[in-house]
Amino acid sequence: QVQLVESGGGLVQAGGSLRLSCAASGRTFSSYAMGWFRQAPGKEREFVAAIRWSVGSTIYADSVKGRSTISRDKAKNTVYLQMNSLKAEDTALYYCAASASGGRYYSGDFYYRMSSQEEYDSWGQGTQVTVSS
Repeated sequence: QVQLVESGGGLVQAGGSLRLSCAASGRTFSSYAMGWFRQAPGKEREFVAAIRWSVGSTIYADSVKGRSTISRDKAKNTVYLQMNSLKAEDTALYYCAASASGGRYYSGDFYYRMSSQEEYDSWGQGTQVTVSS
């Protein structure tokens, strides 16, 4: 397992932007995939985005597609989530997660598996994003 520490959350007005960071300690292997999930008050935790560590291919939930970009910096062992055009409904606690074998899946299988919380082995503590309308 790897240890994950999120940062970058905060209070922002609707229409604004934030960039979340997730620093991973320990080695990340080519087979890894990294994901972002979020949980709003009174709601289930939901998938936001994921990235295959080795080649950088990405997937997104429909709710954030076109407004968010997930990326990774291999040298820094860090994953980012750039969020633009933020809406009040984006308010949530955002979690970073790592899947040791997620990078082995492709295409539809990658989306099906990496959008599921059960596929992830390690989780961060979360960073709060609050969007005021």
